[in-house]
Amino acid sequence: MEERTCQECSQRLSGRRDQKFCSDYCRNTYNNRLNEDSTKYIRRINNILRKNRRILSELNPDGKKTVDGITLAEEGFNFHYYTNVYTTKTGSTYFFCYEQGYLKMENDKYMLVLKQDYVK
Repeated sequence: MEERTCQECSQRLSGRRDQKFCSDYCRNTYNNRLNEDSTKYIRRINNILRKNRRILSELNPDGKKTVDGITLAEEGFNFHYYTNVYTTKTGSTYFFCYEQGYLKMENDKYMLVLKQDYVK
């Protein structure tokens, strides 16, 4: 019979045949190390999206407001990251960070909006 060892610490295993780890600690450590690179990337993107949402929310407390693009940029808004896009029948394109959105208008102005229920 082949001796089975923990995939993380190489300690000898006893018990179930399909057991791969000696403890929850080893299982979690192994999986965290395995997913480390993708986790860092996802965490970075989520932090950017949360920051964008917070900026829009703070600048638009009443649900609709027009601001200059420079104001958004000075707050640290990153225009490259958003959660979804909504294009109206007239061709206007709204970008959203969760429920907070914006529409680029003329002269570097942005209309900030709160997502409506009919917007999918």
